[in-house]
Amino acid sequence: MTTTAPHRHHDTARRPDRLAPLAAGWLGLWGVLALIATATDTGYPFGADDPNRESSLLRFLPADLGPPLFAGMLLVAAVVALALTAPATRPARPVRALLLGYGWAVAFALAVVVPSMQVLVILGYAPMLLLGAPFGWPPVDYADVFTWPLAARTASMVGGVLLAGAVLVWQRRTAGACAACGRDGTGRGWTTPAAAARWGRWAAGIAAVVPFGYALTRFAWAAGIPLGIDPDFLTEMRETNAVWAGARLGAFATVGAVLTLGLVSRWGERFPRWTPVLAGRRVPVRLAVIPATVVALAVTATGLSALSSASFLDLGGGPVAWGPLLLFPLWGVALGAATYAYHLRRRGACRHCRRG
Repeated sequence: MTTTAPHRHHDTARRPDRLAPLAAGWLGLWGVLALIATATDTGYPFGADDPNRESSLLRFLPADLGPPLFAGMLLVAAVVALALTAPATRPARPVRALLLGYGWAVAFALAVVVPSMQVLVILGYAPMLLLGAPFGWPPVDYADVFTWPLAARTASMVGGVLLAGAVLVWQRRTAGACAACGRDGTGRGWTTPAAAARWGRWAAGIAAVVPFGYALTRFAWAAGIPLGIDPDFLTEMRETNAVWAGARLGAFATVGAVLTLGLVSRWGERFPRWTPVLAGRRVPVRLAVIPATVVALAVTATGLSALSSASFLDLGGGPVAWGPLLLFPLWGVALGAATYAYHLRRRGACRHCRRG
């Protein structure tokens, strides 16, 4: 017993340090692939072969410039991630600002700009696709759904999250705070559980209202009500069954809105009594934080790509039709804030620094 406890503590203490090598390896791998695409003039997933390029911010990036730009950005980011593994000495202020600025900028680009709306769409359809696959429903060609551009977008989001984690750990360490939890020993400020409970309620409320507005329009269209759009356009959508696709995404948004309320409700901390097997048990923090973070990133990416889409205003209606999409970036930011508040309230004592 006396020999295993220190080992577990040592292993736990080293977990934050694993993010930087993982980020460097992942970014370096995709940087090499982008370099190969540059040399061979093939394999760029966001060029002419991308079926969803019109809804992506990357359509403004010339296809011949894309591969070398990604190669340089990813390989430099991999080197930066490796630099973050250096001993915990505080660098000069300009160097620290440069590393943090580049790291956060690339992390944002990879996690939010590159994924576009396709990642959120596949998240919304994934339950139906996975459950219906053995029964041949829905009748779609899965090769047209799970494409190479979608894989690249997903990999980009993974790389962005890994890099953001590595940069955050280094930022905390070089500021004199705990690398794992960010506590600096003061026990004050907006990150305390009491403060997080206050502003977290506001964030969760906003994050729940926006998707309800989006779902309302899609449900109305499914019911034959041309809410905010031209009746002829609704007839066209019903003939192509596009209205039902929108209704399914509306249902996904509604479920997400309800689950968001769990971030500030008792049933978000302990499983309700009607839950089989798990009734009354504590909800693992990561069970709520990880999915909510992924959705927050995907929603923000969807909002940015929708706003930049050339067909954004082609719904044949006014603000009622496209207004909810305008609020998607707000939804993503609010959901991310509510998720972080939930984490702050429930994280408990840090196993790395023993604070809390």
